[in-house]
Amino acid sequence: MKKGIHPTYYAEATITCACGAVLTTGSTVEAMHTEICALCHPLYTGKKKVIDTTGRVDRFKKMAEKSQAKQVARKKAPKVKDDKKADTKKAEKVAA
Repeated sequence: MKKGIHPTYYAEATITCACGAVLTTGSTVEAMHTEICALCHPLYTGKKKVIDTTGRVDRFKKMAEKSQAKQVARKKAPKVKDDKKADTKKAEKVAA
């Protein structure tokens, strides 16, 4: 191995999760922080919970509410018959 080109390896690097769990491993980074780990992830724990770190769930819920409101408004609005084809046929007959 060449000297001076490899990063420093930390045999006791720590990974700290947002849930408070601390894992020890080997890495080139001495300390890392993560938002979720195997100790708190719903897939591994079997508990149902929504993990929303960037606000995506709230954004989706807002869009769904807007969509529901539009559908309700569309159902309540009176139906207007569109007679564009009939108007063009009448205009063609008059012109001929």
